[in-house]
Amino acid sequence: MSDYLADVQKYDSAADEAVVNKIVRHLGIALRNKDSALVSASDPKELERVKEKWCEKKLGVDRVEADAAIAAAAQAMADDRSKSRVTFYYLVAKNLGKLQAL
Repeated sequence: MSDYLADVQKYDSAADEAVVNKIVRHLGIALRNKDSALVSASDPKELERVKEKWCEKKLGVDRVEADAAIAAAAQAMADDRSKSRVTFYYLVAKNLGKLQAL
């Protein structure tokens, strides 16, 4: 868990460990596989999945808001070739103002 928190803190030094842990629990088994533990920001199918499963279903936001938050997270992590799914989801939720709703 501390590795996830450390990665999130590269982008948000004030990241709340409890929020990060909730995201880790939400992602569960997906984090066991290296490929599924990462987000490919250049894959439209991948971003659509993030929008549908995380933004719409879990966070309850519309597609337009989700698109903007996903684009902002991808931009923030642009220099990171291996984008951690936990960090990406955290940044999307933060951009949507939904961290406390988790």
